[in-house]
Amino acid sequence: MLGYFDETKRASSMRTTMLRERQKKRLYLLAAAVAVIVWYYYFYGYPWSGPDARSDNLNVIDPLEDDVEGLTFTKRQFFLNTKPFRILSGAMHYFRVPSEYWQDRMMKMKACGLNTLETYVSWNLHEPVPGKFNFTGMLNLRKYLELAHSEGLYVILRPGPYICSEWDFGGMPSWLLADQKMKVRSNYQGYQEAITRFFGYLLPQVTDLQFKRGGPIIAVQVENEFGSFSTEVNHLMFIKGLLRLHGIKELLVTSDGSEGLVRAPFYQDALPTVNFKDTEQGRTGFEVIKQENPDFPLMVMEFWTGWFDHWGQPHNTDDLSVYAERVATILDSGASINFYMFHGGTNFGFMAGANEFSHYKADVTSYDYDAPLTEAGDITEKYMKTRELILEKIYKPLGILQLPVVPANVPRVEYAKLRMAEMMTWKDLTSHIMKTGHSERPMPMEMYKFDSGLGQSYGYIIYRKQIGSGNWLELPGKVRDRAQVLLNTWSVTTFDSDSKKLEVQMHASQPNNLLEIVVENLGRVNFINHKAPDPDILNKQRKGLDGDVKIDGKFVTDWNALALDFDQEFLYKISRASEWKSFIPQKNSPTLYRAQMVIAGTPADTFLNMKDWKKGIVIVNGMNLGRYWEIGPQRTLYIPAPFLKSGMNEFLIFEEHASGEYLYFQKEPQLG
Repeated sequence: MLGYFDETKRASSMRTTMLRERQKKRLYLLAAAVAVIVWYYYFYGYPWSGPDARSDNLNVIDPLEDDVEGLTFTKRQFFLNTKPFRILSGAMHYFRVPSEYWQDRMMKMKACGLNTLETYVSWNLHEPVPGKFNFTGMLNLRKYLELAHSEGLYVILRPGPYICSEWDFGGMPSWLLADQKMKVRSNYQGYQEAITRFFGYLLPQVTDLQFKRGGPIIAVQVENEFGSFSTEVNHLMFIKGLLRLHGIKELLVTSDGSEGLVRAPFYQDALPTVNFKDTEQGRTGFEVIKQENPDFPLMVMEFWTGWFDHWGQPHNTDDLSVYAERVATILDSGASINFYMFHGGTNFGFMAGANEFSHYKADVTSYDYDAPLTEAGDITEKYMKTRELILEKIYKPLGILQLPVVPANVPRVEYAKLRMAEMMTWKDLTSHIMKTGHSERPMPMEMYKFDSGLGQSYGYIIYRKQIGSGNWLELPGKVRDRAQVLLNTWSVTTFDSDSKKLEVQMHASQPNNLLEIVVENLGRVNFINHKAPDPDILNKQRKGLDGDVKIDGKFVTDWNALALDFDQEFLYKISRASEWKSFIPQKNSPTLYRAQMVIAGTPADTFLNMKDWKKGIVIVNGMNLGRYWEIGPQRTLYIPAPFLKSGMNEFLIFEEHASGEYLYFQKEPQLG
């Protein structure tokens, strides 16, 4: 019995000890949890404290020269790993170039004497719907950065979240606009929450690629040209806080024009750099930086090597001698430089942006930019002059007399012309649209609940209504951006954003008629400054119609809306549809056309000339090449070889007005 009680006492003691240990562990866990919560809210802000309080808690103020490792500076000189360093950078955006060609373009950068690659990050492509991310294929940012590293290039990463870049909505996702109170590029709580989610997914993918951890990233930019837009410096503090919170340790920078640098000073937190094309603008920007701090090195974050094009406007090119003089002046000044763009690439799909100052102007599909490398990656006279200047002014004084051999251009071919084989009528095409909605009066595409409760981002929105007889049609407000009125599938007229009077005589004489108003989103504004007639225009980039439609002075209600966005699910469906008919050229009704091209052997790059066609888009093997439009200046669409395949290739042409019969291929582009 004594043994029993001894064992019982011993067991009881062990249980007591175990309970005490469990209580200790619970206390430790509770203390750890409290510590994590305190740490989180110190950096992230209290959820009940509002956007301003949150941004203040992210404002981790520390001396600029002390909070970085890797790229540092003093007395107007950069140092990398304690050695004097001059940034010779080129801009190339991974999302504008097929991933198969990244290495080719990087090798051409190296052969030109560049040591750094600069890239934006495209939020709207990476997070097409809230909380769902895509970093595959052309969007594999990590692969892109690792490849730059393997090619011996450092990286300046510009993650936005706003990037401008002649890219739809400046890279911001359009679903932000479903919030009618949205204030982008500000500390509006809904915008902060969206950025926080995106950066929380993006930044952990790249933090180990920083220079101090053995990677290529030497600097990270905070927002973009912010002072030209706003003076809300607390928003920059909020973004800086997120960058630091997620482990970004490298040098932070900003970039802007001279006025923007003064309007939103951020000198204590990020190194200011300037953007310009003209030498005199550059001098003004450099003076602003010099006056602020005698240690700040001079850098042109965006030396604009050319310019972009708008539909219906002349193609922009530079005089080579003027360009060379500007580059020489920058190099002689001792400044670092980023050539924007060094290789522009293409605004594939619906991703081209727009400007709207005096009136709306949509950007073309090509982002050739008259850059040193063409849209197809070819070497140009501008490239060779740039290379010559860098060699003479930078490398020869250091005793380096040669640069790497310039790689050959990627070969191109002129395929035989291709005749259209099939067509799908507007009625049949729209019967396959699954994203549909309903409203009393037309609303912008972003405001409908088409797919999983989300609105539409890109493409065309169709407002459809069955009507009786009627004559005068009146549309509301302003068209964003181009509206084609169809009566019983046939075109009546077209309005655009410049149309002053949105009225047309329809002659709907039948007792039953199908009225459709097809509105194309030609691209959301990507840049605005505080001097614009409407500085708040970024928050008004909702596309389509918004308001009451009238027929013969009477309001028309009860509308159906269809989202024609040509997404992958829709393309898969129509490619296998049974409604295809033998080709007959159509006029005055939107129509989808199809042809197949057989390629024997390995495909090569080519350009598609859309002569004889009016306006629409081209899709090759499921890849949306972008818009064509007879008003120019762009006449050709770039087809990279990786978009083609040996054997059968499918070409889909969505023509809005009147078709041609053939597709023509050529080796050289026609940009204007």
